[in-house]
Amino acid sequence: MIWRGIARRSPDCCSVATHHLLVIDDEPYIGRIVRMQFERGPYQVAVYTDARAALDYLTEHPDVDIILMDLNMPGMSGLVALEAMRQDPRFAETRVVVLTAAGQAGHVERARELGALAVITKPFSPKKLYREVATLLGDSPEPADLGGGG
Repeated sequence: MIWRGIARRSPDCCSVATHHLLVIDDEPYIGRIVRMQFERGPYQVAVYTDARAALDYLTEHPDVDIILMDLNMPGMSGLVALEAMRQDPRFAETRVVVLTAAGQAGHVERARELGALAVITKPFSPKKLYREVATLLGDSPEPADLGGGG
C-alpha cells in the first residue's frame, strides 16, 4: 500500500514550504501523525508505506531535505533502502532520521554507520519529533501553532 501526499499548510503558518520531507513507514497511522504535525510548519511532506516506492519517489524528487524512515518493514526494509541510498551518489548525503521500535540495536547501529543523524524510538512524541527534525534542518523548533509540551 502506498499513501502519499503533499502537506497542506495552516493559514497561520508560512505559505511556502522551505523543506521537503519524505516519511517511509509501513504503518499508515505513523505517516498520518507525522504529516499532521509537520504540516503546521514550513514543510512539504510525502508519505510512503513501501520502501521501494519511496526510493522511486526520491529518484523523481531529489530535492528531499530529510527522510524519516522505519527500519523494520515488509518487502524492502528501511535498512536495505538506506544502504541503497548510500550507494547512489545523489543520495549519499541525504539526511535520515530513523523511526524504530525498541530492541533493534543491531539495525540501529548499522543505520548510524550509514549516516543516520538521529534515532527516534516508537512510540514517540510528535512534538519532540518535530523539534528534532526542525533543529536538524535549522528551522525554529516551535512554530506559532505548535505550542509547548510534548
